Amino acid sequence: MLTVEKIGGTSMSALSEVIDNIIFYNRSGEELYNRVFVVSAFSGVTNLLLEDKKTGEPGVYHRLANNEDFHQPLQQLVFRLKEINQSYSHLGLELAAANTFIENHVLTAQGYLENLANILASGYVSREGILLAAREILASIGETHSAFVLTSILRKREVNAVFVDLGGFGDQRPFTIDQRIKETFSAIDLNTCICIVTGYAKGTEGIMREFDRGYSEVTFSKIAGILRPEEAIIHKEYHLSTADPGIVGIENVKPVGYTNYDIADQLADVGMEAIHPKASKPLEISGINLRIKNTFEPAHPGTLITREYVSVLKRVEVITGIDKFLLIDVYDPLMVGNVGSDLQIMQIFAKHEVSYTFKATSANSISIVIWESDFKDQLIADLELLFEKITLEPVAMVCLLGSNMDQPGLLAKSATALARKEINIISAGVALRKVNIQFIIAREQFKTAIIALNDVVG
Repeated sequence: MLTVEKIGGTSMSALSEVIDNIIFYNRSGEELYNRVFVVSAFSGVTNLLLEDKKTGEPGVYHRLANNEDFHQPLQQLVFRLKEINQSYSHLGLELAAANTFIENHVLTAQGYLENLANILASGYVSREGILLAAREILASIGETHSAFVLTSILRKREVNAVFVDLGGFGDQRPFTIDQRIKETFSAIDLNTCICIVTGYAKGTEGIMREFDRGYSEVTFSKIAGILRPEEAIIHKEYHLSTADPGIVGIENVKPVGYTNYDIADQLADVGMEAIHPKASKPLEISGINLRIKNTFEPAHPGTLITREYVSVLKRVEVITGIDKFLLIDVYDPLMVGNVGSDLQIMQIFAKHEVSYTFKATSANSISIVIWESDFKDQLIADLELLFEKITLEPVAMVCLLGSNMDQPGLLAKSATALARKEINIISAGVALRKVNIQFIIAREQFKTAIIALNDVVG
């Protein structure tokens, strides 16, 4: 059975478990083959190359973007990658070869970056395109390194592993990402090997232009769409669970056995990604089932996501949410009966490239919830030019998700559970399809709300 599988950065850093629990688990000989693994960079490496995903601390990219010397942080990166190599020598990695490979690869990248820096310094070209190219070059280094390391270790164990570098260093052919993938795999007999593929893929459209840090899942999705495997699999360091075990306790959750792509989209909408929503669409459209597995529990089947699944029982499948939202309330007494107020608001949001996660309306006001990280002062200034009063409030959102939860009393039961904990519902919403019931609450009550809902409807 052909599978296309994705291994995330946190799992990759537990490389011994990846080899034992994913590559070799219950397999030997020819059973190891007909599998394609798309790998992320080792944990923390892309943060050094670009910026820290959580804190925003700048990496090599920001040195170049700010016309600063980037050579020293690039050399520090090489030192860090060699440290990582050293940590895997006990798995059979040949240090000399691995260190030489990464030194040469980064040296090539440095040459590209120096050329880009010189072009930037000339002042004759737009910064946007040049900086995007620099971002792509840097991003590719992490995945090329991790894919090379894993391939080398497997070859040392006499596995026919093929290192597939989609980064395109030295390849001037103007391929799109899809063309590069098709051309690369056309020369590989999948029946006789295991492929270790870089999560970054070079293409004329620029994979980071649209997807930025979600690019490795996009590469995974595109490969699956082209190869049409029996199943696509993502290996994570945790199960997709009925609630966050860190909030409600591991004893109060269980893995989600089955769900559908619609619920996966709902999860992504509040930042709890099973898969990047733009990466899931090709799989969903092609009818390729997606399995989410826990790297550290290889015997567990994980969560199977399909197009058609609908729970036989009416039930809530996942209780989730996030406390990093901002509610923008737009009030104007002239709204009532006035066609086009909502359109005006949405045009301003589109102008500033801000998407929303929740919206509720009344006669004279429209309340919109956005990610706090998307907030822009000018967005509010533009709204204030057209409407009488704009109010901002930091909020949290808690959600009940399920493929079949259209049951009488669920909304009332949930609201009662929150009320018993003295949690005020600022706003609430549920669309006709009833796959997502949303409650907007105060931020400081977020964890209490998740626990309360899990106790009653989880």
